[in-house]
Amino acid sequence: MSNTQQLKDLTTQVRRDILRMVHKVNSGHPGGSLGCAEFFVALYKEIMDRKDSFEMDGIGEDLFFLSNGHISPVFYSVLARSGYFPVEELNTFRLIDSRLQGHPTTHEGLPGIRVASGSLGQGFSVALGAAQTKKLNKDQHLIYSLHGDGELQEGQNWEAIMYAAGNNVDNIISTIDYNGQQIDGPTDVVLPMGNLKEKFEAFGWTVVDILQGNNIEEVLKGMAVAKSKTGQGKPVCVLLHTVMGNGVDFMMHTHAWHGKAPNDEQLEIALKQNPETLGDY
Repeated sequence: MSNTQQLKDLTTQVRRDILRMVHKVNSGHPGGSLGCAEFFVALYKEIMDRKDSFEMDGIGEDLFFLSNGHISPVFYSVLARSGYFPVEELNTFRLIDSRLQGHPTTHEGLPGIRVASGSLGQGFSVALGAAQTKKLNKDQHLIYSLHGDGELQEGQNWEAIMYAAGNNVDNIISTIDYNGQQIDGPTDVVLPMGNLKEKFEAFGWTVVDILQGNNIEEVLKGMAVAKSKTGQGKPVCVLLHTVMGNGVDFMMHTHAWHGKAPNDEQLEIALKQNPETLGDY
């Protein structure tokens, strides 16, 4: 898929999927999921070099690791609409015995999921292990990962960030969903993290800013720049500036929808703002 309008249409459909999934079970995390829709669509449809069939060992292809696992709705939607499992299975989100649990798990054998995630702060460590494995196997493919900005308040991240630069892990592109919101409020209120660009650079990373993280063209351009920076002795960080709840006016710019599902009336309003493009499940 290379047509920009197709990518935009898919992004709109992914937002519908997210809203309908969390509404059905009155549970889940729509805010961050909506904000990262463009990133996931761009990653799986354009950026990553991935195989058509899922193989757990990941040899000979780019790999992605989601660290902030609570935004599983956007992950599941894009995986389904990329052919990893039937789109109809989105109907089972967060149900008992479903493969689509609130946080991604591996014990149910869901294609596309390589590691259980949701315990915040661990994704950098996992992704770095995969990146070093690629190097040991002389596999030239890249590792991609996604992390929440509030998640960076966890100390394990900074140990891994320091390790990556110290060991020249230059086949990784780690993206931070830089929306300035977390479950209890704005990140600058809960625990200010200062200038993340300067912090990562001080830790020895190359940093790429994508200032319009909800613009699919800008995401594609920024990630292409990030990819061009790999293989130069430094790990690469992308600061993806997004809006939490993007695409639904009453959910945007607030932490209130971090983990809150819309009611029937709110769902109807939200879906009208995101007209069906590819067909609901």
